[in-house]
Amino acid sequence: MMKSLISFVLLLFVALVHAISSSGNRLLVVLEDVAEKEGYSKFLGDLESRGFQINYETPKSESLSLFHLGEKSYDHVLFLPTKSKGLGPNLTPKILLDFINANGNILLALSASQPAPTSIVSTLLELDIHLPSDRQGLVVDHFNYDVLSAPEKHDVLVLPPPGVLRPDIKDFFSPVSADGGVIAFPSGTGQTLGSGALLTPILRAPATSYSYNPKEQAEVVDELFASGSQLSLVSTFQARNSARFTVVGSAEMLSDKWFDAKVKKVGEKKEVSTVNREFAKRVAGWTFKEIGVLRVNWIEHHLNEVGQSNASNPKIYRIKNDVTYSISLSEYSWDKYIPFTVPDNDDLQLEFSMLSPFHRLQLNPTISSEDSTTYSVSFKLPDQHGIFNFKVNYKRPFYSNVEEKNTVSVRHFAHDEWPRSYVISGAWPWIAGIVATVTGWLSFCALWLYSKPTTTSDSKKRQ
Repeated sequence: MMKSLISFVLLLFVALVHAISSSGNRLLVVLEDVAEKEGYSKFLGDLESRGFQINYETPKSESLSLFHLGEKSYDHVLFLPTKSKGLGPNLTPKILLDFINANGNILLALSASQPAPTSIVSTLLELDIHLPSDRQGLVVDHFNYDVLSAPEKHDVLVLPPPGVLRPDIKDFFSPVSADGGVIAFPSGTGQTLGSGALLTPILRAPATSYSYNPKEQAEVVDELFASGSQLSLVSTFQARNSARFTVVGSAEMLSDKWFDAKVKKVGEKKEVSTVNREFAKRVAGWTFKEIGVLRVNWIEHHLNEVGQSNASNPKIYRIKNDVTYSISLSEYSWDKYIPFTVPDNDDLQLEFSMLSPFHRLQLNPTISSEDSTTYSVSFKLPDQHGIFNFKVNYKRPFYSNVEEKNTVSVRHFAHDEWPRSYVISGAWPWIAGIVATVTGWLSFCALWLYSKPTTTSDSKKRQ
């Protein structure tokens, strides 16, 4: 009975462990007042139901700390809008960047009605994400707004899900709705992104939208912060260590009010439901590493020549060897690992390089199991000795980075590995010349040794 109870507890523990992020379940929520969490009860409730252990703190809390004894106190941080101009000594830009460097993930929600704290603005500048200079900018659109909630201000944007316009991110951020649901973006602020390869927008503003400060430019808009597709409404940053940082321009879109709201886009006759809840789940899931996380299960390379030792992962090869390289990959999807499938418009490549690649080959799927896919390729090593690397460097938006390098030595042929000269047809004329020279020399020597000189008459008279 006791063993059965222990087994049940272990199975329950394993189930709970698998129902969380691949990088941990400790989540810190920073907000102005703990009572404000009631306005985000559905969003926070969804996080709790997925296994996150949430701790709520205010910026002024003395116990707030992202690190303890040099280790992370939390795996993820969620920032909701605050009225404070600063976040205190425990949430400085340096500490936030150190948290990202320690593989921590951050989800930042902004609001046009509350200026972003200076530490947040400084952190965003380090990541090449720019907010309006006054830290307050309202995004409006006179052609894509909700006529029910914003008939005058036009500050509630009605947008299609990201996957409608961008099929490349459909699997990550495109909610599914039976009645063609839309995303409501109320009272939000936009960001402009630098040209860095680590930045990727999820949701861009329509071409007819623009951002301005309603307090300073109430009647006439002379200078715009940005407009159209220059504005990113939801932006992502994935660091080189695969830590994730997401900026949601409207915290209100995460609130309970807009999870089950009905909106009516200007110019349309019927109301449609918002898919903010599913969209928020996917954005938070990606940020907190519940989706888009790749894992390398194992790597193997070996000879595939008949009569040769086929030991796995040898440290030394010979030039012109035929080898096979294989790598097993899995993708974490919400609560389990599944086989990773390379998108149709993409390639997974292997580089066999010294200082520069000698081979750059496409890896093809060969074996698939319940939780992994094996990609392999066979090729002939170059006619060059030295220190080489089997390298897989797969870095794509919304996927965690895969960078694997295996170093091997490539030697020359040994003396007993060269083929005999008589086997090489091109050497036959030279061999024939050597044989003819030796035969002629021996024949000459034989004739010289065994030929008796002639005797003349003068020599006979002298005798």
